[in-house]
Amino acid sequence: MRAAVYETAGGSDVLEVREVPTPSAGEGEVRVRVALAGVNPTDWKSRRNAGPQAGPFQVPGQDGAGTIESVGPGVDSSRVGQRVWLYMAARDRQWGTAADYSVVPAERAVPLPDSASFELGASLGVPALTAWYCLNADRPVGSLVDGAGGQRVLVAGGAGAVGHAAIELARFEDASLVVATASSPDKLELARAAGAHAVVNYREADAAEQIRVAAPDGVDRIVELALQANLELDLAVAAPYAHIVVYADDVHPQATIPIRRLMVANLTLRFMLLYVVRPEKLREAVEHVQAAVAAGALTPLPIERFPLEQVAEAHDLVEAGAGARKVVIDLR
Repeated sequence: MRAAVYETAGGSDVLEVREVPTPSAGEGEVRVRVALAGVNPTDWKSRRNAGPQAGPFQVPGQDGAGTIESVGPGVDSSRVGQRVWLYMAARDRQWGTAADYSVVPAERAVPLPDSASFELGASLGVPALTAWYCLNADRPVGSLVDGAGGQRVLVAGGAGAVGHAAIELARFEDASLVVATASSPDKLELARAAGAHAVVNYREADAAEQIRVAAPDGVDRIVELALQANLELDLAVAAPYAHIVVYADDVHPQATIPIRRLMVANLTLRFMLLYVVRPEKLREAVEHVQAAVAAGALTPLPIERFPLEQVAEAHDLVEAGAGARKVVIDLR
């Protein structure tokens, strides 16, 4: 089969596309014919900082969508032919999704309804599971606040992959209000189309006042990707007892925390990394994302396609910042 592989850590120049033996599904595994492989920041980060590998080479790619071609012992044979979306395909494993075939534990191949496109399936995984956890790590986002409706949510970067999923999942799970920030009219429109009740350009001097117009009593949960850059805005609009959940460190890897201001408002500052989320919470995330897909509540961002032969260019685009696009590798 064709596969993108790397043998040592480094820049995108360590990637090469070559023929490798097609893997077989082992105990509790399925082999999936990959249609589209999603590309995420975690892919280039893993490649640059590659530690011990599960084989003589590593196939990158955590996310993807395709069709189960064969199953290993212990897996129901009726799953052959099933359309699926994949998550954590390369987590401690050799066979990521940037190849004609990927072999994953059966639970990491989640049924994809016929009504859902492979483009959507390849957009789930890391972004959607991260978004769900940010929204629900402490309590369900739809749970009552002060005896009223669900939580009031602020999504930073509402036109990015995680932000887009967070808006749609918050609406699906009955948040009472979803406000999203972005940096340009096009991105603001994408966030609005995803379902945000209000959108705000965070670069504007009165961004906090605009958010307060939408949420006069403040927001209860903030899905945050750039803590240092956005902390002043977050503190200005957070309601007492709010949770700020941080899922990325790309913009500023360190942040200065005004401890007293968080204490006075009884705020919770939480950090998360999907790969070390407790297994039971990860299973819950998968179940809820699967339900949202079945209900037609999730949509993909505009798709930027690359053939497998241009996997390095796909990684470079994501590393440089893909903006309001989902980068995928098309293997069909």
